[in-house]
Amino acid sequence: MRLPGIACLVVSLAFARPRDAAAASGADTVVVFTAASLAVPIRAALDSFARRTGAVVQQENGASLELARRITELGRVPDVIALADQEVFAQLLVPRVASWYVRFARNRMVVAFTGRSKGAAQIGPANWHRVLSRPDVCVGRSDPRLAPVGYRTLLLYRLAEGYYHLPGLASRLEAQTPPALIRANASELVALLQAGELDYIVDYESLARANRLRFVTLPPQIDLGDPARASQYARATVRVARRTDTTTYAGAPIVYGASVPRAAPHAAAGHRFLRYLLSPEGQAVLRAHAVDALRMPELVGDSVPPALRATRR
Repeated sequence: MRLPGIACLVVSLAFARPRDAAAASGADTVVVFTAASLAVPIRAALDSFARRTGAVVQQENGASLELARRITELGRVPDVIALADQEVFAQLLVPRVASWYVRFARNRMVVAFTGRSKGAAQIGPANWHRVLSRPDVCVGRSDPRLAPVGYRTLLLYRLAEGYYHLPGLASRLEAQTPPALIRANASELVALLQAGELDYIVDYESLARANRLRFVTLPPQIDLGDPARASQYARATVRVARRTDTTTYAGAPIVYGASVPRAAPHAAAGHRFLRYLLSPEGQAVLRAHAVDALRMPELVGDSVPPALRATRR
């Protein structure tokens, strides 16, 4: 797949200390690019890692495809990159940017809302699609050109159309979100939902839990959360048009991936942080922030650093 042309996003930075202080102290520096849905859990893991090691940690958050573009097009290379879709590594980053990656967490799609959302008292797993189809309801979703959760939302709609035997449902649900309500990433949608500008957002369960939102648990046949249903999910496809090309995505279980790029400025420190993230301690931090960390992370590639292969899993 060719790298899509993607509009730039506003960058969110969180610095523990500036680089010059790090250099003066001789401490390790770790710069992490993080998918927006992982921003809070990775921040917690970075803070824990910094307390343990004295490292200087820096985090930059954004939509996964935009983060990949920052590396491939802008030449901005972090020490660790953690993305919401493992396939972004295989499609866009391996082998030029990274020679390996690790699958470290799963997720599932939900419909999130607040107590003041229209229809909040009635919505549930059996009727969520009818509530979202109401003309007085405002539904937000992420941009499929930028964020995996954006194209996963469209895949969810297509799976729901077949599951509920309602021809045209996917198109009706998609039309419920006009361009004005599509955002670059999950964090922006959460802010609009909490402010009452939206009634519902379609996003990840971990995001809903981390932000203490109410949410509808969807059937496993459509929520993209069950690895055993991979072949069933793959029946749904969606074409995403960009300025220069069109990309087709097929449904697949949601799996997060992470790696240390080949040109990472602080590769050794990046490996140490990733090893911590995959350790029982790091996994506990992720789970405390509603991320379904894999008990057995899966290493992909033939040049995984020995220190990571030796990580207790």
